[in-house]
Amino acid sequence: MTVLRIVSGSANPDLASAVSNYLGIESDGCCLQRFPDGELRPIVENICGSDVYVIQPTSPPVNEHIVELLLLLDACRRARAARVTAVVPYFGYARQDRRTTAGQALGSAVIADAIAAAGADRLVVVDPHTPALEAVCRIPVETLSGVPTLSGELAADLPQGAVVVAPDLGAVKLAEQYAAVLHGPVAVVRKQRESGSAVAALDVAGDVQGHPVAIIDDMITTGATIEAAVGLLRMRGAAPDIVVAATHGLLVHAAVGRLHELELRRVLVTDSVAVRNAGTFVRVCSIAPIVAEAIACLHADKALHTSAVRAQ
Repeated sequence: MTVLRIVSGSANPDLASAVSNYLGIESDGCCLQRFPDGELRPIVENICGSDVYVIQPTSPPVNEHIVELLLLLDACRRARAARVTAVVPYFGYARQDRRTTAGQALGSAVIADAIAAAGADRLVVVDPHTPALEAVCRIPVETLSGVPTLSGELAADLPQGAVVVAPDLGAVKLAEQYAAVLHGPVAVVRKQRESGSAVAALDVAGDVQGHPVAIIDDMITTGATIEAAVGLLRMRGAAPDIVVAATHGLLVHAAVGRLHELELRRVLVTDSVAVRNAGTFVRVCSIAPIVAEAIACLHADKALHTSAVRAQ
């Protein structure tokens, strides 16, 4: 069997280190040179003939981390790795999975094609924003789920009779997965996006009157969707102690302050992206065990365990 190697980009070295610890190996951080004009040059060493897993979420700054990922994949290919897998816990541009008007790009397809062209033989992602990612990617895609990681924490935070709430239609399937684990009903908020950072919650389908609620989403970016959902749920009589869980805690543009003002009981996110300065009410749960388990299975050419694989 070929040697297993973990190569870490600069986006989330702590996750790469944690994954390596679970696998009982050392993480190989690349040497990242930066030119005065902003160009990146990652350098990898001693991977010839190895089964290489490059861990690099495309978190903010998204474009810089995507370019770094592409260069890392190319460097591994040119260093004659036997196989290269791109492990991208947070896949940026997944929201651009369809065109809503003429003249728009299909961002998810462009990035997926670029990852394949750069040298990746396989792509591993966690709870991507679009289930169509596998359909537009010309290399195999393994989609992992943050549900096992976060649902256990949620169960400890939620009292009996809690309602699992999807803050928009796109989060319904994810909310249903949590509800199956937590044995609770599902409610759905109908929202209207007014801008990149402003959202209006219009209605809620489901009974939340007097119930504790857990709002479930795949990501929290600015916090606008959560803010709108919380306001509507409280207007509809939901219990004031609200818990929020999301796989990807991007938390940009003063999102932490916005969430703090909502007086939430808890915000749960994973370490799919590096979360810093988020305050004590944000709890970060590690997905290193499920990522490590997936890498171990892929390295051994075994099927992934269904508990960690996201249902489409």
